[in-house]
Amino acid sequence: MSLSKREFLQARGARFMRRRMLLAGAGALLPSVARASPLALGDAVPWPKLTLLNGDVLQPRQWQGQAAVLVFFATTCPFCRRHNEHVEKLHQAARGLPLRVLAVAQDGDAELVRAYVREHQYHFQVTLDSAVLRPLFSQRQIIPLTCVVDRAGKLRELLPGEMFEEDLLELTRWAKAG
Repeated sequence: MSLSKREFLQARGARFMRRRMLLAGAGALLPSVARASPLALGDAVPWPKLTLLNGDVLQPRQWQGQAAVLVFFATTCPFCRRHNEHVEKLHQAARGLPLRVLAVAQDGDAELVRAYVREHQYHFQVTLDSAVLRPLFSQRQIIPLTCVVDRAGKLRELLPGEMFEEDLLELTRWAKAG
């Protein structure tokens, strides 16, 4: 059965409209995922609900009044491994400060990430919700990627690539700033 050119274009248009409606519906349900572009420096971060690797859930209200350092990483990335050693030191230095350190694993396998965290003795929080968070901060797929949010909830820094320990530890200043 062959379609005329007109029938083909009508069918294609109907499929396009169905997809568009589905995506619009998804955008209504998940506004943080359906962003056309990432946040700009100075924009308020619309924190989504996040599930941590240990099963705890972070609600958007739990970010209020805290600075945040998010680090996107992958378990297979050697640069991320060195970077995460410094992130662990930042996490330890942030104790008692209004600063949340959250690592965002690009890996989809929770058991693999748990084993990686255990092996390297990391104590910072980890989430697998990269698909929700990545579109907020960057379309670039570079890892590690460090994102800094101030205590007012505004994006202040996007730092692509591996960082020196001193530079990461210096990010505690955002917890101390107004």
